[in-house]
Amino acid sequence: MTSMGDDTQDDGDSAPRGEVLVAIMNNLLDFNIAQDQQWYRIPVRSARKRLKERWPPRWLAFYQTKVFGAERWAVNYCAPVLHTRVVARRELLPEDPSHPRADELYHKIETGPLQRLPRPIVSRRLRRFVFIPTTWEKFISAVEINDLFDESPLEDRLWAELKKHEIAAERQFFVQVKASLYSLDFAVFCATGQLNVETDGDTWHADRARIALDNQRDNDLAGAGWSVLRFNGKQIREQVAEYCIPAAMTTMNRLGGLSTEGLIPRRFDPDHPDAPRQLTLFESPAEYDVDSW
Repeated sequence: MTSMGDDTQDDGDSAPRGEVLVAIMNNLLDFNIAQDQQWYRIPVRSARKRLKERWPPRWLAFYQTKVFGAERWAVNYCAPVLHTRVVARRELLPEDPSHPRADELYHKIETGPLQRLPRPIVSRRLRRFVFIPTTWEKFISAVEINDLFDESPLEDRLWAELKKHEIAAERQFFVQVKASLYSLDFAVFCATGQLNVETDGDTWHADRARIALDNQRDNDLAGAGWSVLRFNGKQIREQVAEYCIPAAMTTMNRLGGLSTEGLIPRRFDPDHPDAPRQLTLFESPAEYDVDSW
C-alpha cells in the first residue's frame, strides 16, 4: 500500500482536507464500480452533516458488509482520492432515471485503483456505521474498527488503557432510546447489563445546557438498562490507571462481569486489574442503503 500523496483535487473548497474516510460498502454493484470504474458516491447532504471539516478525504477505504462472504465485516481495500465533483444521481446512474432520488446531489469521488490492505481491519461486533473519518497514522496501524475512531485525545487515552487491560469495548456506539438516538463514547457489554463510559472534556463543565442534556440522556439510558460512568479530563490524563479503569471494573463486576459470548462472564479484581486475553463479541447488524443516508 502506497503512502498518502499530496496531488489530490477537490470540489473547489480550500478548507483543510481529511486524511482517510472509511465508508460503508454494502452491495456488489457499488464495489464493482469502485473496482472497475474507480469512483464512489456519497450524498452531499450526508457529507455536509457528518464530515464537515474532514471533507474531502485524501484516501477512501471501504467497510464491507455481509454480502461480501469471506471479506465481510472488515475494511479490506483503500484507494487514493484523485478528484471529487458534485453531480446528480441520474448522471451517476443513468440506467435508473426513475429513482426517487434521481435529482439528488452526490459527491462523485474518483480514485486510483483499489489497493488491498496488508491485513483486514475487522469489526468485532459487526458494527453499524456509515462513515469513520480518521488519520493516516491510525488507519495504517489499526487492527480493528475501534482503533480507527478519531474523536478526541481523551477518548484515545482511555481506549489505549482499555485495550491494555483487554476490556472489549465499542467506541462511538449508537443506542436508540424511544425517539432519541444517543452516541456513546464507549459501550461495554456485561452479563446482566450494559456500561456506557463517557469522557467529559474540560469545556463540558462550563456548558450548563450540555450538562442538562446529558442528565436527560443518562436518565434515558438508565431506563433502558445502561449504567453510565463519566470521567473528566483531569481524571483521564492523570488517574486513568489508578481511578478510571478500577471504577469501570467495579461497575462491570456489579453487572455480572464482562460478557464472553456464552462462556463464564469475566470478572475483575480492581486492585489487581491484569486480564488474560482480548475478548471478541458479535451481534447481528442492520443493513444500509446508500441512498437513505
